[in-house]
Amino acid sequence: MAGRLVLALAAIAGLVALFLTLIALTDGAGSGIPAWLTTLGIATAAAWWWGRRRTWPARLVPFLPVVVASALTASVCVPTEPTARHSPPDLPFVATQHWKLATGSQVAVYHYPPANTGTRHPVPLVYLHGGPVRSISVQDHRFLRLLARQGYNVYAYEHAGGGRSDLLPMGQYTISRSVRDLDAFVDRLDRGKVDVLGFSAGGGVLTRALADPRVAARLHRAIIAEPGPMDGPTAHITGHKGRESARDLAPAMKGPRSTYTPRYAVAFGLMRLGLLSPDAGLIGQAEGVNAFTAADLGSDTASAYCARDAHRIPTEDTEENFSFNAGASLHIQETIKDSPSIAPGLRRSRIPAMLMIAECSSQVRQWATAILANDPAIQRTQYMPGVGHHMWNGLDDNNNRAAAIVSAFLQDKPAPLPDYPTRGEIPTFLRDHK
Repeated sequence: MAGRLVLALAAIAGLVALFLTLIALTDGAGSGIPAWLTTLGIATAAAWWWGRRRTWPARLVPFLPVVVASALTASVCVPTEPTARHSPPDLPFVATQHWKLATGSQVAVYHYPPANTGTRHPVPLVYLHGGPVRSISVQDHRFLRLLARQGYNVYAYEHAGGGRSDLLPMGQYTISRSVRDLDAFVDRLDRGKVDVLGFSAGGGVLTRALADPRVAARLHRAIIAEPGPMDGPTAHITGHKGRESARDLAPAMKGPRSTYTPRYAVAFGLMRLGLLSPDAGLIGQAEGVNAFTAADLGSDTASAYCARDAHRIPTEDTEENFSFNAGASLHIQETIKDSPSIAPGLRRSRIPAMLMIAECSSQVRQWATAILANDPAIQRTQYMPGVGHHMWNGLDDNNNRAAAIVSAFLQDKPAPLPDYPTRGEIPTFLRDHK
């Protein structure tokens, strides 16, 4: 009996493996149904051949693993989330505007006008969030409101395909499109030159904008905070990161996970492994956005905080506001990896810039130091102790410290922190694993 049970489990595992292999080979075509039918056909033929010499009741036994495997794999082909896009509801504290850009992108825009204080800064400040294709978190909105209270006229928009912005065809999500959208947004704003704060993936977009003379001409000052890779050569660097983060130390994030559902566990898992393309036919883009939850990014969220903060990581977002477009994000990352070096263009940049680096950064250090080495217009680097990748996180006085650094640069005042590392200190900075 035990031997037969082992054989049955092995047969089920083999059929599931065959199904997953066919999913990868067909790129999930037809919601996985062709792969399922092929697996079912092969399994049925094998079960019939195995039981062909048995008496009639015994002939049904080989079909039991087929039935079980068919039920397991069929769950991968059946959507459990809406296949039409469900955008998050509007936030209660800021109006959501929808702008149609010249590129064709329809983006959600948020405006925080300067508070009624004595100091108002004439140059608008545009925020480019990370992700790269997700909603702007409530935590980030709090930081933008803090800047507005200090007299800045703050604008932010969610990149196409993220948050409340409209989806694009998957093939149109490219890093070049992100830069063109920034250019089109500034043009649509029609307020002259702007200051731009780019965080994480937004920092990568801003860096590429600085390397493009046509887009850079629209910028007044640039703040690159915890940037992602700027081009293909940088993206392929395998360097070290900052001090220890809370990635493997923080308690598991509570809440539903799409990865508890076979369909989305298979889809997102194979995408992450590179065995399924972002525009695969297994799940549609809208369905994938609807399925993905904040808990699915739990380890990534924890990696944005220092190890010492592992047990006090704040809630960054609400369940209603959270939105992440995994397929589009992967597609943009692939276009970055495939892009040529932008270093020659960046070396010609003349836009005053500042680089912000976190002590416990989860980003590869060379992503930031490559920008510092190649952009002669970077006037200061601010190494922020005691914070992880998400530098304005609501803990202690981190928001105020980050705001003070941003404000000092935009107003051309002395920096709150030493200028570190400088270009000459890059080798030592990397050698010491700072």
